[in-house]
Amino acid sequence: MTTLSINSGPAARRARAWLRARWRGLVLPAAAILAWWALARLDWVSTPLLVSPGKVLDTAASQISSGRLWRALSASLAREFTGFAIGSALGLVLGALLGLLPLFNRVVGPSFNTFKQISLFAWIPLISVWFGLGDVAKVTFLSLAALVPVVVNTCDGIRNTPAALLEVARVYGYSRWQTLLHVVLPSAAPSIFTGIYLALIYSWLATIGAEYLLVAGHGIGNTLIEGSEHFQMDLVIFGMFVIGLVGWSMNALARALERRLARHRHGAA
Repeated sequence: MTTLSINSGPAARRARAWLRARWRGLVLPAAAILAWWALARLDWVSTPLLVSPGKVLDTAASQISSGRLWRALSASLAREFTGFAIGSALGLVLGALLGLLPLFNRVVGPSFNTFKQISLFAWIPLISVWFGLGDVAKVTFLSLAALVPVVVNTCDGIRNTPAALLEVARVYGYSRWQTLLHVVLPSAAPSIFTGIYLALIYSWLATIGAEYLLVAGHGIGNTLIEGSEHFQMDLVIFGMFVIGLVGWSMNALARALERRLARHRHGAA
């Protein structure tokens, strides 16, 4: 009876539900890989554009053992986190100013709204002329990618603070600083975190674009270029898998951090 109650308890049911959800998410990738293997194995499609999964695994082993993967990935991640940090920091400051200062919003807001309508990749010709094709140009490009979502979500989060909370702060005689620290920022925190999360994802996507278009230097985007130029589809597919895996890992870490912060906020409340 004890064993039965343990196995059918809430924790066990949650664990089984979690496993079912994860397995369902793996069905489509597993089916795609199986179909890919079958096409390559049975020679149903005869083209050099379709390489076998085994060939991709051999390329992965070669890239890892030679250290080329780590050199490319470390260069890309260094640019990603530098651009993300710069863009997010500037975005938090600008978003807070737009959200807190009505006069600043009236003066700067229209210009920023025009700026954010410009396609990110439209800046590459100008950036390449100003900064060349090296890391400075790439980090500048990534900073722009991270800037906009942080500004927009920070400003919206601050300006959408419920009026009832602000009224309670006035009733209790809060100063402007106390209202900002204890009312506005906690209320805006979910929106601000959403902006930072989007900045992390967008800057990673922009990293690959910057390395593909600003080709100087090492990076995982340059690995794709190398494979494409030498018609090595196994290298191209390997690079795509690495890019997807890194993006998935960033997404998972950001979501885990968001849940942890949410539990902390609820506990503090």
